[in-house]
Amino acid sequence: MTNFTPGIALGGGLLIGAGAVVLMAGLGRIAGISGMVHGLFSADSGRGWRASFLIGLIAGAGVYVTIWPDDIPVRHGFPALLLVIAGLLVGAGTKLGSGCTSGHGVCGIARWSWRSITATAVFMAFGIITAIVLRHGLGVSA
Repeated sequence: MTNFTPGIALGGGLLIGAGAVVLMAGLGRIAGISGMVHGLFSADSGRGWRASFLIGLIAGAGVYVTIWPDDIPVRHGFPALLLVIAGLLVGAGTKLGSGCTSGHGVCGIARWSWRSITATAVFMAFGIITAIVLRHGLGVSA
């Protein structure tokens, strides 16, 4: 069963939004995480800000888990093959959709980009379909 945690969700959303605003105001860059990761390994310049932002994301999550270790439930029993397939599909989807939830869903929708609104609607729909198929069709539970 999933725990409903509106306070944690609100706090996380505010921090993600603040990070996106700071990056846009400071460097004029969109906080698209998949693009940052790609650029970190392929760009000739801009690796510093990309690495700093990504390290900050990971460090922020680490600080949270250190301070409140019981807030994040550990999930067990996920089939490793499904996790690998899911990761590959997410990577392929971000490449195909020219972005991810942070780039399209957070930054693009905030800029009223119809391309981002469409992309977000498509990946949300497929996420819902995937969850229904996995849980009700294949019996994989969270």
